[in-house]
Amino acid sequence: MSRLIRNTAILAKIEPVYGADAVPTGAANAMLVSTLSINPLNAQNVDRNNIRPFLGGDEQLVGSRYVEMGFDVELVGAGTLGIAPAWGPLLRACGFAEVITAGVRVDYVPISTGFESATIYWYDDGVLHKGLGARGTASLKLSVGEKPVISCKFVCLYGGIGVAAAPTADLEEWQVPEIVLDANSGKLMWGATHATATPPALVGGDSYPSKGLTIDLGITSPFQALLGGESVPITERKVTGAVQLELTAAQEVAAMAAVLATAKTSLGMIHGTVAGSRVAVFMPGVQRIEPSKEDLNGARMIGYKLLVNPITGNDEIRIATSF
Repeated sequence: MSRLIRNTAILAKIEPVYGADAVPTGAANAMLVSTLSINPLNAQNVDRNNIRPFLGGDEQLVGSRYVEMGFDVELVGAGTLGIAPAWGPLLRACGFAEVITAGVRVDYVPISTGFESATIYWYDDGVLHKGLGARGTASLKLSVGEKPVISCKFVCLYGGIGVAAAPTADLEEWQVPEIVLDANSGKLMWGATHATATPPALVGGDSYPSKGLTIDLGITSPFQALLGGESVPITERKVTGAVQLELTAAQEVAAMAAVLATAKTSLGMIHGTVAGSRVAVFMPGVQRIEPSKEDLNGARMIGYKLLVNPITGNDEIRIATSF
């Protein structure tokens, strides 16, 4: 009988102790996911290469091993002011701190020490893959005409595999997102300031028609094979992004001057119309690089890659939600 990809359940829970199974449950830690990928055994195998009096191959010895997991979750708030969304543990395992302002909002801000990790259970129609000490990276995709998503990629310590039926997944916490459209999304605001009012707002600045915003958090989290200390440390973060803008001739020329001058500016966006489910992204030090000419149904668009830099440290991006 065929096993079905539809019969997949993914659970994720923050670990109190690094690499120790946090035992996530379907009732409390279920993820609502799409676009799945898993490498259940990435092993650094070793060839034996023994010399024998005949031709032929030799076994490989299974060396250090780890698990890679990837999936998308919908980028939407918890539906209640100041309540952490169900995807919060995923960003926490990507080197972000979760800052809750009760009854107001939840912010995710980057950190450079004290990183958390997660246990991820991946139920694949009768088979359970355990990923321990999971850390990774993510991309935010707020593209016009599409649902907003966080695309996650994790590296995990190999926690074993076994026959196990998936638990009942409680997905009631997951809210329905709004499509990124003009009616649902604020404009991309350049040069604005981020006012942490209730709700948060972008004040001042300029806006141009755009195709939305994509951000790559750029977290480096390699598997480290050490005797007595296997781990997945977070060793670097370089946030980047991309935009496509509709500019007048004068605006394109002015933007090119900013590119040539290595100028930095702020960039922010607020998405959503439902209180408690909105999401905001703010970056205070964005440099535009590599301008390109793009075609949108015969109309001229100007594309830019973005370098998202910190100003004073651990402030290059702020993701606010549940406001």
